[in-house]
Amino acid sequence: MGLLSKKDAKLITDPLADNNPITIQVLGICSALAITAELKASLVMGIAVMFVLGIGNVVISIMRNIIPSKIRIIVQLIVVAALVIIVDQVLKAFAYELSKTLSVFVGLIITNCIIMGRFEAFALANKPWRSFLDGIGNALGYALILLIVGFFRELLGSGTLFGIPVLGDPIEKTGVYSLGYENNGFMLMPPMALIIVGLIIWVQRSRNKALIED
Repeated sequence: MGLLSKKDAKLITDPLADNNPITIQVLGICSALAITAELKASLVMGIAVMFVLGIGNVVISIMRNIIPSKIRIIVQLIVVAALVIIVDQVLKAFAYELSKTLSVFVGLIITNCIIMGRFEAFALANKPWRSFLDGIGNALGYALILLIVGFFRELLGSGTLFGIPVLGDPIEKTGVYSLGYENNGFMLMPPMALIIVGLIIWVQRSRNKALIED
Protein backbone atom coordinates (compact mmCIF):
# COMPACT_ATOMS: atom_id res chain seq x y z
CA MET A 1 0.00 0.00 0.00
CA GLY A 2 1.36 3.42 -0.90
CA LEU A 3 2.17 6.16 1.57
CA LEU A 4 -0.92 8.11 0.51
CA SER A 5 -4.37 6.65 0.00
CA LYS A 6 -6.59 8.17 -2.67
CA LYS A 7 -8.51 10.01 0.03
CA ASP A 8 -5.32 11.39 1.56
CA ALA A 9 -3.93 12.43 -1.82
CA LYS A 10 -7.04 14.55 -2.43
CA LEU A 11 -6.13 16.59 0.64
CA ILE A 12 -3.11 17.81 -1.32
CA THR A 13 -4.49 17.92 -4.87
CA ASP A 14 -7.92 19.50 -4.27
CA PRO A 15 -6.59 22.84 -2.93
CA LEU A 16 -4.42 23.18 -6.04
CA ALA A 17 -7.47 23.57 -8.27
CA ASP A 18 -11.14 22.98 -7.48
CA ASN A 19 -10.88 23.94 -3.80
CA ASN A 20 -8.13 26.54 -3.93
CA PRO A 21 -8.08 28.65 -0.74
CA ILE A 22 -7.66 31.94 -2.64
CA THR A 23 -9.71 31.56 -5.81
CA ILE A 24 -12.46 29.25 -4.54
CA GLN A 25 -12.64 29.81 -0.78
CA VAL A 26 -11.61 33.49 -1.23
CA LEU A 27 -9.24 33.47 1.76
CA GLY A 28 -5.81 35.03 2.17
CA ILE A 29 -6.44 37.64 -0.52
CA CYS A 30 -4.56 40.46 1.27
CA SER A 31 -1.08 38.95 0.91
CA ALA A 32 -1.83 37.98 -2.69
CA LEU A 33 -2.38 41.67 -3.42
CA ALA A 34 0.41 43.08 -1.31
CA ILE A 35 3.60 41.04 -1.78
CA THR A 36 3.31 39.61 -5.29
CA ALA A 37 5.09 42.42 -7.14
CA GLU A 38 8.22 40.24 -6.88
CA LEU A 39 8.33 36.52 -7.61
CA LYS A 40 10.95 35.93 -4.91
CA ALA A 41 8.73 37.46 -2.23
CA SER A 42 5.80 35.36 -3.46
CA LEU A 43 7.86 32.17 -3.20
CA VAL A 44 9.16 32.94 0.28
CA MET A 45 5.69 33.85 1.55
CA GLY A 46 4.35 30.58 0.12
CA ILE A 47 7.08 28.58 1.86
CA ALA A 48 6.47 30.48 5.13
CA VAL A 49 2.74 29.71 5.07
CA MET A 50 3.50 26.07 4.21
CA PHE A 51 5.71 25.76 7.29
CA VAL A 52 3.25 27.51 9.60
CA LEU A 53 0.15 25.70 8.32
CA GLY A 54 1.74 22.25 8.03
CA ILE A 55 3.32 22.28 11.49
CA GLY A 56 0.45 24.24 13.05
CA ASN A 57 -2.13 21.74 11.85
CA VAL A 58 -0.14 18.89 13.38
CA VAL A 59 0.24 20.67 16.74
CA ILE A 60 -3.47 21.55 16.92
CA SER A 61 -4.41 18.00 15.93
CA ILE A 62 -2.21 16.51 18.66
CA MET A 63 -3.75 18.87 21.23
CA ARG A 64 -7.32 18.65 19.94
CA ASN A 65 -8.61 16.44 22.77
CA ILE A 66 -7.15 18.54 25.58
CA ILE A 67 -7.94 22.05 24.33
CA PRO A 68 -10.96 23.49 26.20
CA SER A 69 -13.55 24.63 23.68
CA LYS A 70 -13.87 28.08 25.23
CA ILE A 71 -10.19 28.97 24.71
CA ARG A 72 -9.46 27.07 21.49
CA ILE A 73 -9.07 30.28 19.43
CA ILE A 74 -6.55 31.64 21.95
CA VAL A 75 -4.58 28.39 21.82
CA GLN A 76 -4.62 28.43 18.02
CA LEU A 77 -3.34 32.01 17.97
CA ILE A 78 -0.52 31.12 20.38
CA VAL A 79 0.53 28.17 18.21
CA VAL A 80 0.51 30.12 14.95
CA ALA A 81 2.21 33.16 16.58
CA ALA A 82 5.06 30.96 17.85
CA LEU A 83 5.56 29.48 14.38
CA VAL A 84 5.44 32.91 12.72
CA ILE A 85 8.11 34.20 15.12
CA ILE A 86 10.35 31.32 14.03
CA VAL A 87 9.77 32.20 10.35
CA ASP A 88 10.42 35.89 11.00
CA GLN A 89 13.68 35.23 12.85
CA VAL A 90 14.93 32.82 10.17
CA LEU A 91 14.22 35.40 7.46
CA LYS A 92 16.02 38.12 9.39
CA ALA A 93 19.01 35.82 9.91
CA PHE A 94 19.36 34.47 6.36
CA ALA A 95 17.45 36.88 4.07
CA TYR A 96 17.42 40.24 5.79
CA GLU A 97 16.64 42.36 2.73
CA LEU A 98 13.75 40.10 1.81
CA SER A 99 12.50 40.18 5.39
CA LYS A 100 12.27 43.97 5.10
CA THR A 101 10.30 43.62 1.87
CA LEU A 102 7.82 41.25 3.48
CA SER A 103 7.98 43.17 6.80
CA VAL A 104 4.51 43.34 8.35
CA PHE A 105 3.03 40.73 6.02
CA VAL A 106 4.96 37.92 7.71
CA GLY A 107 3.39 38.96 11.01
CA LEU A 108 -0.03 39.00 9.40
CA ILE A 109 0.30 35.26 8.73
CA ILE A 110 -0.97 35.00 12.33
CA THR A 111 -4.39 36.26 11.24
CA ASN A 112 -4.39 34.62 7.80
CA CYS A 113 -7.91 33.25 7.34
CA ILE A 114 -6.58 30.13 5.60
CA ILE A 115 -4.57 29.08 8.66
CA MET A 116 -7.25 29.73 11.27
CA GLY A 117 -9.83 28.17 8.96
CA ARG A 118 -7.88 24.92 8.57
CA PHE A 119 -7.24 24.75 12.31
CA GLU A 120 -10.97 25.05 12.99
CA ALA A 121 -12.35 23.05 10.07
CA PHE A 122 -9.83 20.22 9.90
CA ALA A 123 -7.08 19.95 12.52
CA LEU A 124 -9.51 19.97 15.44
CA ALA A 125 -11.35 16.97 13.98
CA ASN A 126 -8.60 14.84 12.39
CA LYS A 127 -5.44 12.95 13.28
CA PRO A 128 -1.96 14.52 12.86
CA TRP A 129 -0.99 12.85 9.55
CA ARG A 130 -4.15 13.87 7.70
CA SER A 131 -3.97 17.32 9.29
CA PHE A 132 -0.40 17.69 8.04
CA LEU A 133 -1.46 16.74 4.50
CA ASP A 134 -4.36 19.18 4.66
CA GLY A 135 -2.04 21.96 5.78
CA ILE A 136 0.52 21.25 3.06
CA GLY A 137 -2.19 20.98 0.40
CA ASN A 138 -3.83 24.30 1.27
CA ALA A 139 -0.44 26.02 1.59
CA LEU A 140 0.54 24.72 -1.85
CA GLY A 141 -2.73 26.01 -3.32
CA TYR A 142 -2.08 29.38 -1.72
CA ALA A 143 1.54 29.45 -2.92
CA LEU A 144 0.52 28.46 -6.46
CA ILE A 145 -1.70 31.52 -6.84
CA LEU A 146 0.95 33.80 -5.34
CA LEU A 147 3.53 32.48 -7.80
CA ILE A 148 1.23 32.90 -10.81
CA VAL A 149 0.34 36.45 -9.81
CA GLY A 150 3.96 37.27 -8.94
CA PHE A 151 5.20 35.86 -12.25
CA PHE A 152 3.03 38.13 -14.40
CA ARG A 153 3.40 41.20 -12.18
CA GLU A 154 7.20 41.08 -12.06
CA LEU A 155 7.63 40.05 -15.69
CA LEU A 156 5.34 42.71 -17.18
CA GLY A 157 5.98 45.34 -14.52
CA SER A 158 9.77 45.11 -14.18
CA GLY A 159 10.89 42.89 -17.06
CA THR A 160 12.56 40.54 -14.58
CA LEU A 161 12.00 37.19 -12.86
CA PHE A 162 13.55 36.66 -9.43
CA GLY A 163 15.28 39.99 -10.09
CA ILE A 164 17.00 38.70 -13.25
CA PRO A 165 16.31 40.67 -16.48
CA VAL A 166 14.59 38.41 -19.01
CA LEU A 167 13.12 40.86 -21.50
CA GLY A 168 16.30 42.79 -22.21
CA ASP A 169 17.71 46.10 -21.01
CA PRO A 170 15.13 48.92 -20.87
CA ILE A 171 17.92 51.53 -20.80
CA GLU A 172 19.99 50.18 -23.69
CA LYS A 173 16.78 49.15 -25.50
CA THR A 174 17.79 45.55 -26.10
CA GLY A 175 15.54 42.49 -26.33
CA VAL A 176 11.81 43.21 -26.53
CA TYR A 177 12.50 46.83 -25.56
CA SER A 178 14.07 47.31 -28.98
CA LEU A 179 10.59 46.66 -30.41
CA GLY A 180 9.12 49.54 -28.45
CA TYR A 181 7.94 47.62 -25.39
CA GLU A 182 7.92 49.48 -22.07
CA ASN A 183 7.45 48.08 -18.57
CA ASN A 184 3.91 48.50 -17.31
CA GLY A 185 4.16 50.27 -13.96
CA PHE A 186 0.50 49.53 -13.27
CA MET A 187 1.42 45.83 -12.92
CA LEU A 188 3.37 46.68 -9.76
CA MET A 189 0.34 48.24 -8.07
CA PRO A 190 -1.89 46.11 -5.78
CA PRO A 191 -5.06 46.57 -7.93
CA MET A 192 -3.37 44.66 -10.75
CA ALA A 193 -2.94 41.66 -8.46
CA LEU A 194 -6.69 41.67 -7.89
CA ILE A 195 -7.30 41.77 -11.64
CA ILE A 196 -4.96 38.79 -12.21
CA VAL A 197 -6.65 36.82 -9.41
CA GLY A 198 -9.99 37.66 -11.03
CA LEU A 199 -8.75 36.32 -14.37
CA ILE A 200 -7.58 33.10 -12.70
CA ILE A 201 -11.02 32.71 -11.09
CA TRP A 202 -12.66 33.28 -14.50
CA VAL A 203 -10.45 30.63 -16.15
CA GLN A 204 -11.16 28.12 -13.36
CA ARG A 205 -14.90 28.57 -13.62
CA SER A 206 -14.81 28.48 -17.40
CA ARG A 207 -13.11 25.07 -17.28
CA ASN A 208 -15.25 23.68 -14.46
CA LYS A 209 -18.88 24.81 -14.57
CA ALA A 210 -19.55 23.13 -11.20
CA LEU A 211 -17.63 25.97 -9.53
CA ILE A 212 -20.10 28.58 -10.77
CA GLU A 213 -22.40 29.66 -7.94
CA ASP A 214 -26.14 29.77 -8.58
